[in-house]
Amino acid sequence: MNALKINKLLIALAAVTLGGVANAQSGENTYKQVCAACHGAGVLNAPKFGDKTKWAPLIAEGQVTLTAHAYVGVRAMPPKGGNPNLSIEGFSDALVYMVNNSGGNWKSPDAKTLVAINKEIEARKAGTNKKQ
Repeated sequence: MNALKINKLLIALAAVTLGGVANAQSGENTYKQVCAACHGAGVLNAPKFGDKTKWAPLIAEGQVTLTAHAYVGVRAMPPKGGNPNLSIEGFSDALVYMVNNSGGNWKSPDAKTLVAINKEIEARKAGTNKKQ
């Protein structure tokens, strides 16, 4: 590889890395910045933060299914909770935070779980899994 290609590769890698660091937030912070507006007050029947009764059937869907469907948009919820810049990792961590404060016991998704979530997202977008 010549020096120009290596420099371009390093610049691209730095941009991706720094962008990821800049966008990385804790689930709690993402909840407060993105999710609380609806899930704090129960807007349009959104399950309220901490409401174990409303969250129970959603938690029962499983982490992969609920995360993927909510990320794409489900019922009255817009895709990515209304934040078009929210990564699947950031969204997942916010959902884990809400679930764990509403009767569930989920962990931040590992690489294998993220692959399954992304596969379910693609199926949802393709219309092969239209659960509302």
